[in-house]
Amino acid sequence: MKDSSAAIHPDSVMRSTIELMEPLGPVTNAFLSEDTAFFICAQAVAAISISNSMFRVKISHTMPTPEDVVPLACPMPIKPLVLEDVGGEYQLSSSGLTLFIKKSKLGIRAETAGGLPICEDVPEGILVSQTPMGITCRKQYQGEAIYGLGEKTGYLNKANTENSMWNSDVYAPHVPEIRELYVSIPVFYVVGQDIAYGIFLNNAGKTTFSFNDLSSVSFGTTTGDMDYYCFFGKTLKELVDQFTVLTGRVPQPPRYALGYHQSRYSYESEDQLADVASEFRRRRIPCDALYLDIHYMDSYRVFTWNPLHYATSRDTIHHLADEGFHVIPIVDPGVKKDEEYDVYRSGLLQNAFCAYPDGSLYLGEVWPGESVFPDFTEPHVREWWGNLHHSYVDSGVVGIWNDMNEPAVFNETKTMDLAVIHGNNGHPMAHEALHNAYGHYMNQATYQGMKKLLNGKRPFVLTRSGYAGTQKYAAVWTGDNRSFWEHLALAIPMLLNMGLSGLAFCGADVGGFAFDTDGLLLTRWTQMAAYTPFFRNHSGIDAVRQEPWQFGPVFESAIRKAIERRYMLLPHIYSLFYEHRLSGLPPMRPLALEFPGDPHTRDLCDSFLLGQGLLVAPIYRPDTNVRSVYLPQGDWYQENTNRRFEGNQYILATATIDEIPVFVQAGSIIAMQGVVQHTGQAADTLIFHVYTGGEGHYRYYEDDGETFNYQDGVYTVVEFNLSFSTGGLELVVKIINHGFEATPHRSTFLAIHGVRKPVLVSESNAPYALNQQFRDNILFVEVPNLLIKDTRYHISSE
Repeated sequence: MKDSSAAIHPDSVMRSTIELMEPLGPVTNAFLSEDTAFFICAQAVAAISISNSMFRVKISHTMPTPEDVVPLACPMPIKPLVLEDVGGEYQLSSSGLTLFIKKSKLGIRAETAGGLPICEDVPEGILVSQTPMGITCRKQYQGEAIYGLGEKTGYLNKANTENSMWNSDVYAPHVPEIRELYVSIPVFYVVGQDIAYGIFLNNAGKTTFSFNDLSSVSFGTTTGDMDYYCFFGKTLKELVDQFTVLTGRVPQPPRYALGYHQSRYSYESEDQLADVASEFRRRRIPCDALYLDIHYMDSYRVFTWNPLHYATSRDTIHHLADEGFHVIPIVDPGVKKDEEYDVYRSGLLQNAFCAYPDGSLYLGEVWPGESVFPDFTEPHVREWWGNLHHSYVDSGVVGIWNDMNEPAVFNETKTMDLAVIHGNNGHPMAHEALHNAYGHYMNQATYQGMKKLLNGKRPFVLTRSGYAGTQKYAAVWTGDNRSFWEHLALAIPMLLNMGLSGLAFCGADVGGFAFDTDGLLLTRWTQMAAYTPFFRNHSGIDAVRQEPWQFGPVFESAIRKAIERRYMLLPHIYSLFYEHRLSGLPPMRPLALEFPGDPHTRDLCDSFLLGQGLLVAPIYRPDTNVRSVYLPQGDWYQENTNRRFEGNQYILATATIDEIPVFVQAGSIIAMQGVVQHTGQAADTLIFHVYTGGEGHYRYYEDDGETFNYQDGVYTVVEFNLSFSTGGLELVVKIINHGFEATPHRSTFLAIHGVRKPVLVSESNAPYALNQQFRDNILFVEVPNLLIKDTRYHISSE
């Protein structure tokens, strides 16, 4: 009946949650305790603490405790408070931030030191409902756009939308009206002209976010505490920085994780896997990873190998490693209930599985049949699960693909019984209150277990489900999309908001997972995805094969060129992940992040930036060779022609079958390398492309790409500053850290764009011109010492 008009029968349509709520009530008492202010109401207690440019509000039906329901990477440092009674309000002050708490109806207004209001509750104050025991906050809008919310369909700007968080296994086509997918990141950013603020609601149960009222934004809980952090600044960049300080940032990925990955449900035998690997190398299409879906297992039991089709998996994996391939098997949380199955038996001995309050195990149907599910909220269970990965590591596996970890169950609710109790490290809670964190804790268990087993090598974990902070442990892909042109377009704003929400290492299944792709769609999707952080082609069991060569030589050639482009850009992408570790900024960025004052970028989500100045304009409609592209302020070079355009305008850009429009802003510097077949090969050239006509800054990073030695200073960072000077441009190169020796036998060049003829390029401490060649309107200058010593280069204007 849900799929017919009966779903909108007047008797079936519920009133809005807001209509069923009432104000929390007057504040009857207030006091300070350990730098936290408590405000007592009849139905709840609010605890407020303050830090620099941030405050936390925790409202509970019992006395709030300082613990976070899901621990943060860096808990908010609390500043000393001053609490004053000023008539109809309490005034709470600390660190240049003042909060006013209304007495008649609990409501909060924050003000900066300059008196600018931030994150102000509407006059009705904070609202509460009795069934369920939910709490809702409504804030005055004060903005022009809303970003964030993680993995959501629809456009980039989330104003005028309704959303909720409940990790769900969604195989149905992903469309804009779907409010819940696999990942829940309960954070949003309100961006206005003078001020921007973010709200992070740290609640792992079902939460709601309503932005349909143009005068206010609301967010609410249905179980657990209302526990939110409000942080503010002048720009979206400042908000992303603060949120990722709280929840964590992506560690430097292993270099192979940034290459091209190939997957299918399924490569059902070692022979199939080996044939695919052989075709990549024979056809000279770069690839770094091959994935194993559930058919590699023995009757879909995790941590096992199919005795018939993967009987010599260890030998196969080691052989593929010699060819530059990393094999990444899928792992689901469901453990088959089978007394003969050692993982089930050891889990029982460890008291590792989720259970009801009476101690009986929760049983759910998944791929292997009736199964039990680990309680990843318990540290000892995470350690047990992590150690189980030795069966993979012993076979040569260095990466894991976590799936079905919402957790997905084959029943009407599509998940675990909400009455199941999680141990939660000594603080038992029902699954209803921790549902959205289940996959997050599984990812933590996997990452930490693999890190321990790999003896100094970086693990790679890919996950379908997660929560705020999952980025510390895993990359995220957007789940079971479709081979639709609409889903190609949908992926762009989805990935952009995921990046803004901390999930900087993200991507979508290239070509689409379900339904049948075709050569043109696969080509255009690959061309777009070559510029996204995670780059994997994946298809379903009942869909056509979609390896790069499946649709004939024309499309194969175009796809090969796109993948080669990815490998040429790897030094740039790798450096952007270093920048993410410093600033929290994702490699893949909306134009609104870098050009916040431009109204044309506010809602723009059919193009994106890779870093600060490389603009990608995908072709996301069939049989399209011309599209409109907005170029923000500055001058821009079309990458394939070097043609220069003025910014602050829309242009019509053309595309061929083997290229999509890509532009680079004047003043940008982009590191690129020669083409390799996998990241284990050393590129013979490293080229820093310098786009003249503007000033800019660039930071280049490299390390061994494999170990954690970078955490001990074994890495190289080189800063480039490009500025105007008398008679031309000056490029200042400064070695920030030189703890890692660059790849030997590699030629290093500057490629100067924007010069019409050979010009003098010289080192400031050398009276002679450097070795240079002028071709295709680009001046190539060989600079052997570029990454070794501080140098100034002068680029003459004549």
